[in-house]
Amino acid sequence: MNNELRPFWNRFFDFNWKFGLFLILLICIPRFILVLNANATGNYGSIGLIMAISAIAPFIFLSKTGRRKIGMTKPKKHSWILIAVVLGLLASILLYLLGEALYGNSYENWYHYIAKSYNIPKGINANDKSILFTIMALTGMTFSPIGEELFFRGIVHASFEKSFGEKKASIVDSSAFALTHISHFGLVFINKNWSFYPVPAIIWVLSMFLVSLLFFRMRKHTDSIIGAMVCHSAFNLGMIYSIFYLL
Repeated sequence: MNNELRPFWNRFFDFNWKFGLFLILLICIPRFILVLNANATGNYGSIGLIMAISAIAPFIFLSKTGRRKIGMTKPKKHSWILIAVVLGLLASILLYLLGEALYGNSYENWYHYIAKSYNIPKGINANDKSILFTIMALTGMTFSPIGEELFFRGIVHASFEKSFGEKKASIVDSSAFALTHISHFGLVFINKNWSFYPVPAIIWVLSMFLVSLLFFRMRKHTDSIIGAMVCHSAFNLGMIYSIFYLL
């Protein structure tokens, strides 16, 4: 019997790759649809809900032993927390520079497309812009880093690791994370029409895959899921700063 899962779930699942696949299908498919719908309607309230569900999944399914196994512990190497911040910021800025170099201010540039969802008013004054930036930054640095890291680098990774080992599990959780983000960019809704940008989408997905691997390395170096959350939070901060002040 698996001691990672709560007794109720042990009746239905083993803590292995099948359980991890079940979680990916349960969360990622609805999330993909909800994000596409949000991009079309401009209503992003449902995204917060799916992030909340992702965040509580370890508490629903896992025992205390399971939660410790996915890294829900205090960081043991505190110096890596600062490194995680620096690397997360650097990754987001590099992705900004890549988008600007390849696609400029077109919607084929991932940050330009994502910026649509921020609804930054044209002609906004500096003070109001800084307030809006602060709100968006605090939101982006909190909800998705907690929800996505507990889910992808946490419960999904650990379930696949039980079956295939750490390296292969990292490839699986990073792939699921990257492909899910096609709904954020790749499939785009512009001028009330859907389009698909094949080459920019490939670059975006590959970038999300590499960033996901970075988040996992920070989890490993800190020996805590908090390391991944901090790096993810810093990445989101850099992305939001780029959208508000660099585009």
